[in-house]
Amino acid sequence: MKTIKGMPASKGKVKGNIRVILETNNFRDLQAGEILVTNLKPEDITVIKRAKAIITDIGGITSHIAKAARELKTPCIVDTKEATKVLKNGDLVEVNANKGEVKIL
Repeated sequence: MKTIKGMPASKGKVKGNIRVILETNNFRDLQAGEILVTNLKPEDITVIKRAKAIITDIGGITSHIAKAARELKTPCIVDTKEATKVLKNGDLVEVNANKGEVKIL
């Protein structure tokens, strides 16, 4: 079982399927309840609202996505450095944003 580590940005623990998005115009592909994995900075709050959790390669606890995730009470892990390379669309994962860990199930 592979574990990816990052920085906890908004607490919570959920299981769900991954949607990797590497281009801004593909944010519309995110379905409600999927876990968003990206190396981008989504500015549109509706994208963040659809995500069950958010995992990023970049960012810190004061980044826009981290602040928005906390406001919406959406689990969020930032600065994994490798999530977009390791995780694939449809992967079932457990996101433990309390510890900053993503486990591929």
